[in-house]
Amino acid sequence: MDRRRGHALQDAALAAVVGGLGLAETWVPFESVFGVGSPVVSTVGIVAAAALLSQRRLRPAASIGVFVVWLALGVATLGELHALFFGQIVPFMVALYSLARHGAPRVAWSGAASAALTLVFADLSMPVLQSFDEIVFHWTVLAVAFAVGWGLRTSEDRAIAAAVRASEAEARSRERTIAAIADERARIARELHDVLAHSVSMMVVQAGAAAEVVEDDPAFARRALESIRATGTESLDEVRRVVSILRAPDDAAGLDPQPGIAGLHGLVEEVRAAGIAVDLAVTGDVEAVPPGLALAVYRIAQESLTNVRKHADATAATVRVECGSDAITVAVIDDGRRTAEQVLEPGHGIIGMRERAGVYGGRLDARRTPDGFAVHAVLPWAAT
Repeated sequence: MDRRRGHALQDAALAAVVGGLGLAETWVPFESVFGVGSPVVSTVGIVAAAALLSQRRLRPAASIGVFVVWLALGVATLGELHALFFGQIVPFMVALYSLARHGAPRVAWSGAASAALTLVFADLSMPVLQSFDEIVFHWTVLAVAFAVGWGLRTSEDRAIAAAVRASEAEARSRERTIAAIADERARIARELHDVLAHSVSMMVVQAGAAAEVVEDDPAFARRALESIRATGTESLDEVRRVVSILRAPDDAAGLDPQPGIAGLHGLVEEVRAAGIAVDLAVTGDVEAVPPGLALAVYRIAQESLTNVRKHADATAATVRVECGSDAITVAVIDDGRRTAEQVLEPGHGIIGMRERAGVYGGRLDARRTPDGFAVHAVLPWAAT
């Protein structure tokens, strides 16, 4: 909007200058005034043309009116008009340039046809314009004005098209890069799985062997334990190296401790600060929950509360975490309303929660309730 207002002010100023020069030329008068005509009629044409030129970029088709006005005045006076440079030729040049530069092709060529019709009428009805030099002059300068505007328009269109192609090429290149990185990370993750599976299998076998002979052959048991320690150290180093590769470069919080069930209190406080009343209840032996399972509980609650803030017009929510003997149950219920599309076509958040629950052999259900929306997850202990 600011740009359009700027264009309007600039065009109004240009129109005022062109109109002022035309009026001065008519009433002073300048030596560029030729022919027999009425200053009053010329003033009408100059003021009307200036008003139309004030819209030359916001409404390019209005510039066609510049030629229509002078043609109408010429017909009405039977060709008894002043021949003006600042009052006619200059406005014609500005109008033709504006039509070619800013108007649609159909509008531009319609304007060119109107200008040609006006010039033909003037050449036939005004003796002062019928000399060879005069005809060459006014036809040439107006053709040049139109050609300059059309050339700048074509250059701009080509530049825009080139910029769009470059942007699309960059986007495709970025997508290919991201896809290649994702494929490589998936390959690294599979290799890490194979390495860890092999190392852990060796550690389990060695630990079992050491347990069998710990009393009969302490030296063998000691060597087995040393081997387990070395294998575990190598595996841990390999995990750290791979994680450093898989972590995004801008992951500034990569070294922070992973949150768990205890972090739910801080999470709830953040949501409360956003204006949603949240009630948190955690029951059972929280300390006995393994770190990975505790992280899964936290992420499910975090994503559920994020959805409450972003996609639901909710005023209150309830978070329940129950650490039972067989499984951990997570329930997040809110009083917000969601559209049918949001329920039938879940976003990445709900899909991610279901995948996270599936990693631990659990299940997650997200559905609309009579009073709002509910997310319910069950994560069994057996997976850990």
